[in-house]
Amino acid sequence: MYQRIVILTGAGISAESGLQTFRAADGLWEQHNIEDVATPEGYQRDPLLVERFYNSRLSQFSDHSIKPNLAHLALAKLTREFDGQVLLVTQNIDDLHEQAGSTWVHHMHGELHKGRCPITQQTFAMTHPFGEHSVCTCCLPAQKLRPHVVWFGEIPIGMPAIHQALAQCDLFIAIGTSGTVYPAAGFVDEANFAGAQTLSINIDAISSDSLFQYHLKGKASEMVPLVVDKILAHQRVGE
Repeated sequence: MYQRIVILTGAGISAESGLQTFRAADGLWEQHNIEDVATPEGYQRDPLLVERFYNSRLSQFSDHSIKPNLAHLALAKLTREFDGQVLLVTQNIDDLHEQAGSTWVHHMHGELHKGRCPITQQTFAMTHPFGEHSVCTCCLPAQKLRPHVVWFGEIPIGMPAIHQALAQCDLFIAIGTSGTVYPAAGFVDEANFAGAQTLSINIDAISSDSLFQYHLKGKASEMVPLVVDKILAHQRVGE
């Protein structure tokens, strides 16, 4: 049976909880140019604009209707009850996996609820919106915290650990991700090379489906609990 599982989650799993996605037709990019709010250069030009952009995303969480869905809860159950190793990697910068009960989540694109010191790279939980008072406590003088988000042109977080896990895994599952953004789009190739079973779960067909051995088409909130129950019952995902 499976001993080492790597799971990648993308915007689709959060969209079911009511969060806007960056790349959807009605996504946030329509209101802002990517170069202005999601690049280091944009931040240098107009940090106040970038702070307002991420503060608006933070404000979404004041809506109590946005909460973990059944897919988040099922993955938290898997990380608790699976006898082997599970690496849960997300492209999402929200904390819905943590709210669902997952105790360790690898945020390869950063975390919306954290700020980062530009000098030491230390991160701090954001208890207030980004602004003039959001500064670090690790430097003298204190430094203005930037959003702890990986912008275009920056390297995703923790790639060596992810590559190592993919090289050793026997099951790779991609959930709610378009399969077009690298380096995450290449994870299935690494898993296939390692001899792992590969499964994609998406509400629509995606261009990289042919790279996966198995596919489930449907809502993550419906498909993921079924897959988790199979794994915990010591069944193969393709059975």
